[in-house]
Amino acid sequence: MTNNEILLTKEGLEELKAEMENLRVVRRKEVAEKIKAALAFGDISENSEYDEAKNEQADIERRILKIENMIKNAKIIENSDSNGIVNIGSRVKIKDIEFDEIMEYQIVGSAEADPFKDRISNVSPLGKALMGKTEGEVVNVETPSGAIVEYEILGVN
Repeated sequence: MTNNEILLTKEGLEELKAEMENLRVVRRKEVAEKIKAALAFGDISENSEYDEAKNEQADIERRILKIENMIKNAKIIENSDSNGIVNIGSRVKIKDIEFDEIMEYQIVGSAEADPFKDRISNVSPLGKALMGKTEGEVVNVETPSGAIVEYEILGVN
């Protein structure tokens, strides 16, 4: 992997393309309308609506550039048969041994990571610990506080 490569699943790439389309077609138009309405208030030197709309416009343009760069440098992760070995793209079912809690995550590149969608990065502490492991193995993960948490791998898809 080169320094500029962004690891993405096919689904992650499609989500980025959809977000960029929304930003270009919908959000740009909405912000243009806000700017137009704010200009109707007159003097822009003390017009907070105008300033807010221009800042929003700049944020949208920055996000579009970031997404374009991510897409340009994307390396698609193929969901090939990993023979039960945890790799990027794998769905992993694990059990927190201490709390007897079962969780399932998909291992993805850092650009796609979203713990609220059960997607963890391959470079996160848990992701690193799981990479290359197989069902039945126990991994130890150091938390930010320094505690060690043990997880048992229950399944790899």
